[in-house]
Amino acid sequence: MDLVTHYRTGPGEDARLARTPHGRLEFLRTRELLRRFLPERARVLDVGGGTGVHAAWLAIDGHRVHLVDLVPAHVAEAAALPGVTAETGDARDLAAGDASQDVVLLLGPLYHLVQPAERARALSEAWRVLRPGGLLAAAGISRYLSLLEAGAAGTLTAGLAEPVRAAVETGAYDGHVGFVPTHWHTAAELHDEVSAAGFTGTAVFGVEGPSWPALDEAGLAEFPDRVEAAMRAARLVEQDPHLVHASAHLLAVGRRPA
Repeated sequence: MDLVTHYRTGPGEDARLARTPHGRLEFLRTRELLRRFLPERARVLDVGGGTGVHAAWLAIDGHRVHLVDLVPAHVAEAAALPGVTAETGDARDLAAGDASQDVVLLLGPLYHLVQPAERARALSEAWRVLRPGGLLAAAGISRYLSLLEAGAAGTLTAGLAEPVRAAVETGAYDGHVGFVPTHWHTAAELHDEVSAAGFTGTAVFGVEGPSWPALDEAGLAEFPDRVEAAMRAARLVEQDPHLVHASAHLLAVGRRPA
């Protein structure tokens, strides 16, 4: 299944981030981390922004948000959000002008671009459209996601062990626990790809922290009582080299040099 078909026929990003405890935690922590670094009232280019799950709160916060996505249906839905404009486009070939943005978000494209050269193109485009001093925030999926998920759920069978091992060792995820084939990062790999594109001050954070598999096992009914502890745990080890990969997602931030 190609990427556009997958997202056109499957659940939207807003549904994905709401239907599981770890999705809700991912949303809260991504928003928290972005708010830590965003300037006030920025021009934000949300590349691969889906139906606008993050664009919506960014616009409410006062930012001028333009969303780019491959899926026309996503673009139409995002364009209906107050304060958000949207267009169909590709992270590797952005329509935005040189140095025209204060912030570029790549919260989905990098893991869908399975070849290093394609990820480098997307990062180069982000660098081009950012003003000097502008902020990049780029997400990756941790190589350990399916190991932690299947291990906690009791579904790590003998047959699943080898594809899980391959994802951990190579980053090549073949779809063995759902989702389309993607590239999964280590924190060091994501850091190096962002830095190699010319960004400075690069830092990588674990998004969900180590508690997300326990939240999923507890279920949605328990989420309100457990989320604050999970958020605190995530903050405590968000850059701990021993535990950063316990997060399901990684978030790299860097700046185009002034």
